[in-house]
Amino acid sequence: MATVETIMTSDLLRVGAGSTLRDAAREMDARRVGAALVFEGERLVGIFTERDVMRAVARGDLDAGTVSDWMTHHPETIESSDTTGHAAAMMIHGGFRHLPVADGEKVVGIISIRDLMRVVLDDEAPRGA
Repeated sequence: MATVETIMTSDLLRVGAGSTLRDAAREMDARRVGAALVFEGERLVGIFTERDVMRAVARGDLDAGTVSDWMTHHPETIESSDTTGHAAAMMIHGGFRHLPVADGEKVVGIISIRDLMRVVLDDEAPRGA
């Protein structure tokens, strides 16, 4: 089974906890990503996702709050050496679509449910003769 390291994205979108929702959403749109990681220095303190943007839009104004008001604080992480199967189980159990990837205390990437689906599709694709 593949490891998380082989499918993760290492080009992380970082946003500040004090960023406006609008600025974070614009940056996510520009980078075509569904999640941004929130750091204090090098320490991961949150994850801000498309779901958070939708909740904020449904309940108010994108200029009225900050990323910190809507993000998931202290998100779970997975080790880069873990299997994609373990990642899938964590995501299903936790209801996540994005999962930060760590090597020990250092965040080195992120995986999405789409990344995991690519693994499944690659495994199911017919092999050339």
